[in-house]
Amino acid sequence: MPYRCLVAALSVAVLVVLAPLGAAGQEADGWTMPRTPWGDPDLMGTYTNKTITPVQRPEELADQEFLSAGERERLERERIERNERLLHAPPQTTVAGGNVGAYNNFWLDFGTRPTERTSLIVDPPDGRIPPVTPEYEAYAKRRAEERLTRGEADSYTDLQLNDRCIVWSAGPPMMPGPYNNTYMIFQTEDFIAIEVEMIHDTRIIPLDGRPHLPSHIRQYLGDMRGRWEGDTLVVETTNIQRTEGEPGVQGADEFEIRASNGRTDDTIRIVERFTRVSDDTINYQFTVEDPSRWTTSYSGEFPFVMTDGNLYEYACHEGNYSMPNILAGERALEAAGRRSR
Repeated sequence: MPYRCLVAALSVAVLVVLAPLGAAGQEADGWTMPRTPWGDPDLMGTYTNKTITPVQRPEELADQEFLSAGERERLERERIERNERLLHAPPQTTVAGGNVGAYNNFWLDFGTRPTERTSLIVDPPDGRIPPVTPEYEAYAKRRAEERLTRGEADSYTDLQLNDRCIVWSAGPPMMPGPYNNTYMIFQTEDFIAIEVEMIHDTRIIPLDGRPHLPSHIRQYLGDMRGRWEGDTLVVETTNIQRTEGEPGVQGADEFEIRASNGRTDDTIRIVERFTRVSDDTINYQFTVEDPSRWTTSYSGEFPFVMTDGNLYEYACHEGNYSMPNILAGERALEAAGRRSR
């Protein structure tokens, strides 16, 4: 895959225990907040948010919010041993019946370390995404029934945005994925730019107090506005472009933000908070509100840790040949009097 090196090496990635800032938001345990020449907290650098901590708390952990030090060590050791075992496992054929298989473990990069918590979701207190509304449940059922009457790829719109190489993991919120979990942050007095490794999106966040765009103007990454609250960067996003995606968990978008419910009203609002807590760690928090989909809002928290790794170009589909191939395959099935379902 072609790539381009974007930055010089930074500090070695180390997962740290997040310590609270001091009263002035500048010092904790002798640490001093690095600042830009114009006085804002300096967030610039290359970070990774990869982790083996699940988005939602496993049901067997019930009310256990945090892992003990021993549990963290055990989970990391088990993941290292698993990766080593799979690296040397004998090759296997892919599943028959039209399924060409998926990436094996070699291509995945969740890392080996958990966060301190048992889930990335921290609110509701059970660490789970809240239930959907009755209206959305009825919509999801209707859409699922409608999809049974169609082929898997009757149209390019039957495929998710990540399948189409449009957007994936760029946020908001910026969630860890199976690979390409690298982010580069740039700052000026008036803008924050976050370059995302996955599908090479760049988030441009104005800090100059401008109002949000009119509600009828939608964008795949939404309309982002940033401000400083003390030493925390707060980013509010509205106007997220939605598509008529298939209901249910989408894999790449566990929250189903962009393929939510096909509505055209503006109901999604996401607030992110970036707080630098050490020389190599930003504490990242997010809250998602969408009353047309979920019965209540929910929030998550996890670290972004500086890395000395490079941010590589993501050549999605290597020229996007997969999309015409998928659609051509479906047309060939139709010509033969068959369908993919």
